[in-house]
Amino acid sequence: MSTFSTNSQSPTPGQTIGPFFGYALPYEGDADLVPPGSAGSIRLHGWVYDGAGNPIPDALLEIWQTDAEGNVPQAEGSLHRDGWTFTGWGRADTDLNGRYTFSTVLPGASAEGTAPFFALTVFARGLLDKLQTRIYLPDHPGNAGDPLLVSLSEDERATLVATADATGLRFDLHLQGDRETTFLTYG
Repeated sequence: MSTFSTNSQSPTPGQTIGPFFGYALPYEGDADLVPPGSAGSIRLHGWVYDGAGNPIPDALLEIWQTDAEGNVPQAEGSLHRDGWTFTGWGRADTDLNGRYTFSTVLPGASAEGTAPFFALTVFARGLLDKLQTRIYLPDHPGNAGDPLLVSLSEDERATLVATADATGLRFDLHLQGDRETTFLTYG
């Protein structure tokens, strides 16, 4: 008969985010809210960096957004892409170089005078909980009156606005450090 003494065991490191299950991680079309290259599609892409400026090769990002007209999608079926139904939700993981890509549409403003944005959640090793932020469109007139953006300093605000490029928008995330992205809490 063996005995087990808790006094001789060392504690293991605390768990961070997880456990992770294979279901829906990843799945076909997870990052394609619309088919790449389809009419009106854009590429939302960027890199995820740690506090030392190193790319994170195994982060997971999720976005939620309105459609191009500003409607909040009510359609089901995010885990089964049919190529026609816009659900407003997507999931992308970073590659070995810390890069992610979504194929989607520019979100519309959900109300007059508001700024359109992508809601973004980040999961990554070392995080005790997910991080949430927003991605705003560059040079959108609604940004000037957006309650969240106007409440931030200029430096903080700059971390939430994407940069336009030839294929759509680039948005890099810095989880810590001098260039840390402004993250949000929802209460």
